[in-house]
Order: sequence, then structure tokens, then C-alpha cells
Amino acid sequence: MTALHVLVIDDEPALRQILSAAVKKAGYSVDQAGTAGEASAKLVRGDVDVALCDIKLPDGDGIDLLRNAKAAGLDTTFVMVTAFGSMETAVEALRAGAFDYVVKPVASEELMHRLAKIAAMRGLHEENKVLRKAVSDSLHKLYTFSSPAMLEVERLVKKVAPTDSTVLINGESGTGKGITARRIHELSARSLGPFVTVNCSAIPENLLESEFFGHTKGAFTGADRARKGLFLEADGGTLFLDEIGELPLPMQTKLLHVIEDKMVRAVGGEQSRHVDVRIVAATNLDLQSRVGQGLFREDLFFRLSMFLIAVPPLRERRADMHGLIRHLLRESKYSGTAPLDIDPLAEEALIAYRWPGNVRELDNVINRAQILSEGHVITVDDLPSDITQMLSSRASGTVIAREGYLRDQLRRVEADIITAAIAEAGGDRRLAAQRLGIGLSSLYRKLDDFGRDGLIAAATRDESSAQGAEA
Repeated sequence: MTALHVLVIDDEPALRQILSAAVKKAGYSVDQAGTAGEASAKLVRGDVDVALCDIKLPDGDGIDLLRNAKAAGLDTTFVMVTAFGSMETAVEALRAGAFDYVVKPVASEELMHRLAKIAAMRGLHEENKVLRKAVSDSLHKLYTFSSPAMLEVERLVKKVAPTDSTVLINGESGTGKGITARRIHELSARSLGPFVTVNCSAIPENLLESEFFGHTKGAFTGADRARKGLFLEADGGTLFLDEIGELPLPMQTKLLHVIEDKMVRAVGGEQSRHVDVRIVAATNLDLQSRVGQGLFREDLFFRLSMFLIAVPPLRERRADMHGLIRHLLRESKYSGTAPLDIDPLAEEALIAYRWPGNVRELDNVINRAQILSEGHVITVDDLPSDITQMLSSRASGTVIAREGYLRDQLRRVEADIITAAIAEAGGDRRLAAQRLGIGLSSLYRKLDDFGRDGLIAAATRDESSAQGAEA
């Protein structure tokens, strides 16, 4: 149900109470005003969705109130309340821009029908905005990954998407956490609702509450117009909180309450409003460590990590590289009328590189190469030097190996594999040994041997020797 904030405007206290109770029972938030002046002061804040307004007020006219609201650009839908037999006045109100009218005494069923129509109309308006954005963005098909690690991510996405569970996505910068969040939304029952993204680290701390929950006009210096806030913008859809680990502690507390109560109150507002929003959060930080450091609320961490998805770095899913490179070539905005091809040596260089910036870095490198390319094929000359240097060093090593014996060549290959395994394990030699299928003591012995023969860096040899001694 679309969240509505209704203002009941009538000079009869008993009627205000009856109408307000009916509106609240239907699940909408409600406020009251007994005069035109009081109503005008509440309307100007900009957070009223529907004004249920009596035409005759003690200090003014409901139709004038309607005209003033329209002239001020307020996005408030007016339903006029008129006495039986005042049809001419009702018609005048419709001409002035009222959505509809009801006749006193107001039947609750009739009023709820009007509000349901308005909620549906506003919901369709938001849905159309989402669909127009989707068309204008020309969303492309997602790349189908082939590595076991990413197939597991896709399996988890498909499992959690149909539910309303909060999801926490963890992974290094550039791994595709945002794409994973959007995939969850697109596979959910909320797919036609809004998908609203916010980078928690990009909003100044003093504006966070206003950005998240909205504000009324005049709520603070510079608030020259009302703002709905991200939660209300995402009502009926998904709110993606990127870089959630950067959220300050006071805002973490407020966020936890909204997730649990599903109620938000705008800065400067007097009424709380119900919201129907699914939360998907992402971070490149270790939130559990931040909990231990007192930088992240433990209860919020448990609430967000109800379902955890870890997106692996690109260097741990090299099986995806060949297809991913071609996907990015096809989807690049610099591809022209037809996507470029890539030279095998250039592709080998891309696959060999460690990609600290992950998929985002790969995409940038491919876009740059397409701009630099002179023909229809991307070559090594079109790639950055830090990528081609690795290829040059590997090629140089191959020449040296060919001048030696077969045993020496195999030792070089073995040293390269072990060095890469340690790097991919983040320096954890025990984990590297497990992945290589050898004992830890065997790994230390090989590192010492390779170090003495100059096949690995001295730092690696010295560190392994020290750890071997400790072991």
C-alpha cells in the first residue's frame, strides 16, 4: 500500500475526529486542522499527500486554500467535503483542481474508496517514473558468470530475492555489489517498485537524517521546499544502502528503529508515516571488526546480516575473465557501431593482471583501450603500462627458461604458482598450502629453496624462513 499522509481540515471537532479515526484505521498517517490558517501552515511544509478539506471554514474558503496550494506548487491532492445540496460549489472546486468531493455526512466506505484511488494513482505515477528511467537507462543483459564463486553468488541471490529479508553484501570495491543488489530487486516481487540507491559515505553527517527521512519546508536553514526522503521514495520497492559501514553511530540507531518499526518522521514533521521498504546494504569493510571497535552497532549488524552474500574479488574468479572481457567490449559506450576485438596477447595481459580495482577497473581499462585503439582490434599498445609490464616480465622469464633445463623450467612454473597462491590468500601461508593441496612445512621448504635460487623475492623468502623457524 502506498504511504499517504492525510490532513483533515474541518471546523467541527467531532467530524475531524471521526474522519481521522477512519483514515488511521485504513493504515494512513493523519493530521488535523480546524481553520484555513492552521491548514495553510501545515500544507506549506509540503509533506501532505491528501487534504480532506471542508469547503466552508470559519476564517476562509476551502476552494481558496486549494487554489493557494496549487499556486505554491504543492503536490497535495484535494478531496473537498461539501454539504448536501451544494453541488455548484463542488463543481467549482473540481474546476479549481480538486481530485474529487464527498458529501456530508461522509460515509467511511466512500472516503476509503477515494483514498485508495488516490494511493493507486500516486503509486502508478511513481511506477511510471521507474519504468521511464529503466527505458532511458537502456539496461543491458547481465553477464552470465561461469566461475564457481560467482555461480554461488547467483544461487544465493535467487534464493533470497523472493523474500523480504534484509541482505548484506560484502566485497571489495568494484566487485559488483551494486549490480548484485539490483539483481535481488529485479528478481523480487518489488521489481516494478522503485530501486533507490544511496552512498552512505557521500552524505554530510548533518544532512543524513533529512536525506533518509525527508524534511518539511522551513525545517532548517536552506529547506526552502519539502523533501520526501529516501525511505518514502523507495516505498513499495528497495532501498540500497551502499557503504553502510561509513554510517555514523547516531544515524545507525535511527536506521535500526526504522527497519524494525517501518515508520519514518520527516525532520520538522509532527507525524510518523508507515513505509514498506526492503533494505539491501553493502560494504567493503569488516563490519564484525567495526562492531568490536565500537564503530558499528551490533544489533544493526545482526539485523542487516540476516542474509549475507560475499562477492569475491576478480582475481579469485579468473574463469570469468574471457567472457567478461567480451561482455564489457560489447556493452562499452565507446564501442561505436560494432564492438572491437582484442588481440590474444592483450587478453593474456588482462587475465594475468591482479585487478585491485576489480570489475570497475577492468571496465575503465577496456573503455580507455577502445578510445586509443587505431584499428578494430585492441592490442597491447592500447593497455596501461602497469598491466603490460607484468606481461613483459613473464615473457622475459620465458626466454630465460628456454635456455635452461626442463627441471629449471618446471621449478619456475611451480614458484610462480606458489607465489600467486600466497598473494591470493592475502599472505596467509596456511590457507595457500590448503588450496595447493600440500602441507604447510612443505610450502615453507619450497619457499626457502626458491628463495636461495632467486626464483622468488627475498622478502618472501625471509618471511617464510622466519615463520618456519617459529613453527
